[in-house]
Amino acid sequence: MTQAMDRTIDIKHLALIGNFLPRQCGIATYTTDTFTALKAAFPDLIVDVYAMDDHPGRYDYPADVTCAIAQDDRTSYLEAARAIEASGAQAVWLQHEYGIFGGVAGDFILSLLDRISLPVIVTLHTILERPNADQRRVLEALLRRAGRVIVMAEKGRDILHRVHGFGGKAVVMIPHGVPDRAFANPDEFKPRFGWEGRKTVLTFGLLAPSKGIETMIEAMPAIVAAQPDALYIVLGATHPNLVAHEGEAYRDRLKALAASRGVLDHVQFIDAFVVHEQLMDYLQAADLYATPYINPAQITSGTLSYAVGVGKAVVSTPYVHATEILADGHGVLVDFGDSAAFAREIIALLGNDGNRERLAARAYARGRTMLWSQLAHAALGEIAAMVAAQPRRLPSPTSPLTPLAPDFAAVERMSDSTGMLQHSIYSIPDRRHGYCIDDNARALMLVGRMDALDDAARDKWMTIYASFIQYAWNPDASRFRNFMNFDRSWCEDFGSEDSNGRTLWALGVTARTAKVRKHRDWAVQMFDMTASMALELGSPRAQAFAMLGAAEMLGCHPGHALARTIIERFSADHLALLDAARRPEWEWFEIVLAYDNARLPEAMIRAGLALDRADLIETGVSTLDWIIARQTSPEGRFRAIGTESFGRPYAPPLPFDQQPLEAQATADACAAAYEATSDRRWIEEAHRAYHWFLGLNDMDMALATVQDGGCFDGLTPTGINRNQGAESILALQLASCTISSLSKLAESVAGPTRAVA
Repeated sequence: MTQAMDRTIDIKHLALIGNFLPRQCGIATYTTDTFTALKAAFPDLIVDVYAMDDHPGRYDYPADVTCAIAQDDRTSYLEAARAIEASGAQAVWLQHEYGIFGGVAGDFILSLLDRISLPVIVTLHTILERPNADQRRVLEALLRRAGRVIVMAEKGRDILHRVHGFGGKAVVMIPHGVPDRAFANPDEFKPRFGWEGRKTVLTFGLLAPSKGIETMIEAMPAIVAAQPDALYIVLGATHPNLVAHEGEAYRDRLKALAASRGVLDHVQFIDAFVVHEQLMDYLQAADLYATPYINPAQITSGTLSYAVGVGKAVVSTPYVHATEILADGHGVLVDFGDSAAFAREIIALLGNDGNRERLAARAYARGRTMLWSQLAHAALGEIAAMVAAQPRRLPSPTSPLTPLAPDFAAVERMSDSTGMLQHSIYSIPDRRHGYCIDDNARALMLVGRMDALDDAARDKWMTIYASFIQYAWNPDASRFRNFMNFDRSWCEDFGSEDSNGRTLWALGVTARTAKVRKHRDWAVQMFDMTASMALELGSPRAQAFAMLGAAEMLGCHPGHALARTIIERFSADHLALLDAARRPEWEWFEIVLAYDNARLPEAMIRAGLALDRADLIETGVSTLDWIIARQTSPEGRFRAIGTESFGRPYAPPLPFDQQPLEAQATADACAAAYEATSDRRWIEEAHRAYHWFLGLNDMDMALATVQDGGCFDGLTPTGINRNQGAESILALQLASCTISSLSKLAESVAGPTRAVA
């Protein structure tokens, strides 16, 4: 037993993804046989089967199937990913074939793999020499995700290296499995099928033009002339995709061809999908096995493997799998489409029992190296090695983490003379996506709040971000535009409600926090000119953003009537929303969770402070307490509401993807709660949310890049999204400002305090 096989004892639970019987295709047979082999070799191993389903509701899957994944429904892949992640499985074994996954070139399967943290091993059933752009994109994404890749022929290893630059120890060759059957005399099995006294040649598989059956039918007149008792059996149902397209027209054309060549009595079509024991009986009743396939690149043939496994003399075209498995005298190869060569070689073997039996014995000996039991041990050994090689997560820090000083460097990196760009590829700004008012509004707030920014830089960047907002105002629509191309052309006449509400918030913050009067005056003027549109906003978050901006405006202009109207109206509306959505277990303004959740209670607290209303503060604090409970992991860390949670009525949150925006919003809301209550618990909660940036999170990975003020875009099940977009950078820097201000506020109230863990 190999060292890898020694480690299989550590693997207790697998998730197996692929087609599965009773779906009729080669991948379904392979996945089912793989499952059976694993359970036979390792009886205590838990194997959860996730069956790819091209016709939901059609198949009566056995109890072995844990979940069916609807091929063309992306949400089904995400649901399966959540089930796998929660199942306790240690690894995922994926069967990959073009055409069994939905999306462009099957890219829906990448959505599933992106949602799980488990190591993945992939069996490639087809490897293309000349993939198109989408096929290349999907396969290379799959290769990057895989810890191990199984190929069933050495040629597959070569193609991966030449075409995709992928290789090394991650690629392992494990032959297609075959059943363990004793070597038998075909004459013992022929009576079961009425083939007594006939010399039998068999081709098996789902019937389709790629199988080259025409080549064999064209060879039959010569074969029958030399062996009058010869019978060619074409075993297999027509491929379901072909049936859906043209019914049985292809089978009928083959029958017509046999009739036109005068060999209809020597060609038998068996229209049946046969598996396992029945298939083995058919194979063992054949004197010869023929695979006249016409695709030179076919890298795997389960039917050829089975034929070799039971010891059949094989005559085949030289497609990739055949050239390897039949090498060194283990079978006979003839050119593609060469009917005369098929006739010549088959006549020679049918006419010489000794040669045919010796070739069959050599094939059987090779087949003994390919048993399903050996595949199970080899694959599980590789899985064990893959799991063992997973990096160990370092323990998270237990001592208090020092908050970061606000740092403008990454914000400046993402900005130009127009404004702040939206997205990046890693840390490099991606100009293809241009700008948005959301990020420029946040950047404007940051410039006003960063005490350490020097006067020249503050003036420059506040002017640029303010200019963006000013130019975004569309007086004809009475709305702010949001998205701008890199060439400064607008993508729309007006932006989303949320972007408009957030812009009003930024104007309110600037009116209150800008260090010089010219910027404060500008912000007040823009707020006065635009804020009446807030009264038409219907989105609860857009309303919350507008309330926050109005509260800031009242803070510097206590008599501002429009700001007071905004706060009074929307706080009343939010109380009504809470009353309508509330359940005993659900203390929230909506029946779903979404993004920037903590802004809703923060807005109520700020409204209560602005209007001196204890009921609004109480509502804000109680709903903040409720959402924080759902943003806390079992280990007591901050866990941002995952994006997959959005839009699920009255459902508990899901953990991924986690975005920096949530940690910032929670820190801000906790700061508001502390201002309103002086309860030091909210300082602790604010620090707990902030520490998410620093590595106290589900992945024990810091999102903040301390050296340059950057921040990664979020946590996924497989680690950090290493892009650094504007929203994420600004979330970190604004949160740093909040923690700094909160610490100063706490010290002013109670004197210096120890760092909060």
